[in-house]
Amino acid sequence: MSDLGFQLPAVIGFLAALGRLPGLLRNPHDPLLRAVVAFLLTTSGAFFLGAVPMIAKVNAATGVPNFSVPLGHAMLMASSGAGIVLIINWRGGPPASIRRATRRALGCYGAVGLALVGLFLLGEAPVERLRDFDTHYATTPYLREMTLLLLAAHTAAALVMYSLCRRWLREVTGELRVGLALMVTGHWCTVGHAVWTFAAVAARWAGTDCDFLSTHVARPLGRVASSLVICGFVLPLLAQRFAGPWRDWSGYRRLGPLARLLTGLTPATTTVRMPLFSCLGVRRLQRESNIHDGLLTLNPYFDLALRAAALDAALAGGADAEDAAAVADAAMVTAAVRALRADPERCVIAHTRALQDDPGGCRDLVRTSRALSRLPTAARPGLRVGGRSAADGSTP
Repeated sequence: MSDLGFQLPAVIGFLAALGRLPGLLRNPHDPLLRAVVAFLLTTSGAFFLGAVPMIAKVNAATGVPNFSVPLGHAMLMASSGAGIVLIINWRGGPPASIRRATRRALGCYGAVGLALVGLFLLGEAPVERLRDFDTHYATTPYLREMTLLLLAAHTAAALVMYSLCRRWLREVTGELRVGLALMVTGHWCTVGHAVWTFAAVAARWAGTDCDFLSTHVARPLGRVASSLVICGFVLPLLAQRFAGPWRDWSGYRRLGPLARLLTGLTPATTTVRMPLFSCLGVRRLQRESNIHDGLLTLNPYFDLALRAAALDAALAGGADAEDAAAVADAAMVTAAVRALRADPERCVIAHTRALQDDPGGCRDLVRTSRALSRLPTAARPGLRVGGRSAADGSTP
């Protein structure tokens, strides 16, 4: 019997918690990290315990019919309290205020969890119910109160989380905004889950059978709600985790054309060999360093008049200021490389006593590198400066 709607989000949450665990071990007193790991673990636990196969296994292992019910309810309350604590710490504020709010949330939902277990122990539930415990025992003393307390506490947590996330949603952008939007939707679905469950329970009180509202409407809605909440939370974490390496890789790759153009311009003894498993950030820095060394070697060959003409041509062609500057830099660098290679004895360098003034270009290496592929079109091949083309970078 499979219940992937619960099991898959549980696995996602557990893996996300493992990913944050090394940071927590390094900074065990960080309240935000503690809240993150606690929320992920408790939410994953609530998912695992809510899956029908796990419900049956827990009941069979303990020998107590429906033992998984108070266990799952207590884990759900732990998840609700941890979620509120997480949002409190995530938003930030005065430390004293954060500590007070954290204590209130943990105290409240800890007490509710204990009350749910106590009500289950006081009630009688001899028949195992895997999917419809709430409606089957809707009129049983103590178990009835347990269901009402669970719905009230879970709905209150969802409304608090909805309100906090909705207010914060207006203040952020990017992947955090997307994550919060998913969480807002998920918490609103949680309220819907509680409403439909209560409707099914109330129908039992009225002497009618509307259990399908609980099993076929509320339960699937609960799966969707919880999945949206955990995905909305994990998304910013994943973005934060991979944003840095992605920027390093993207920058390293985009610098490739410029790095290859300048290869071999500096003495081989100045090139530093990178270890095979060097991180992307180090590789990008090394590539930038090599490019700067190559540009320093080319400096005596830079033709500022050619750059100015290429800049005017790019601007006239409709390019914005930054793209036009990158195209002009690419034209100037390409011409300088050809001039240097046409001067194998390095006569220009030997007779140059000082570097030229900063031409104002090559400040954005990535743009300049990308502009190399657009150079023939963007720099207007027909433009001539002093008998040479600004686009092809030919020298007299």
